[in-house]
Amino acid sequence: MEKKDIRTREDVFLLVSTFYNKVRKDDLLAPFFNEAIKDWDEHLNRLTTFWESNLFFKTKYLGNPLDVHVKVDHENNHSISELHFGIWLNLWFQTIDELFAGDNAENAKRRARKMSTFLYLKIFESRHK
Repeated sequence: MEKKDIRTREDVFLLVSTFYNKVRKDDLLAPFFNEAIKDWDEHLNRLTTFWESNLFFKTKYLGNPLDVHVKVDHENNHSISELHFGIWLNLWFQTIDELFAGDNAENAKRRARKMSTFLYLKIFESRHK
């Protein structure tokens, strides 16, 4: 079966929900996410909007991912490391490759790589203020 590209909000939701099912089961990532996120339905909807806005520029995401990640790092004694971001990114790529193929799928990988680098650097910077 040939995979299709990410084209709709429903596709983005499938990607996000499948990905976070993996995150919630991962030994290293699950403690951060399962502790921080109280309403998974709301979180999946919010992240679907986030990725939809990043891939299609049709919606506007209202929120500040940097502040949220810095807060989670602080609440966890500054224990988020590059290893966590690497696992996150590998799971994201794996999920995309399982479900989709095409320009938007590749763009989702590029954007995730850039975002994870930016977030990690900013988290690290925030520890020294």
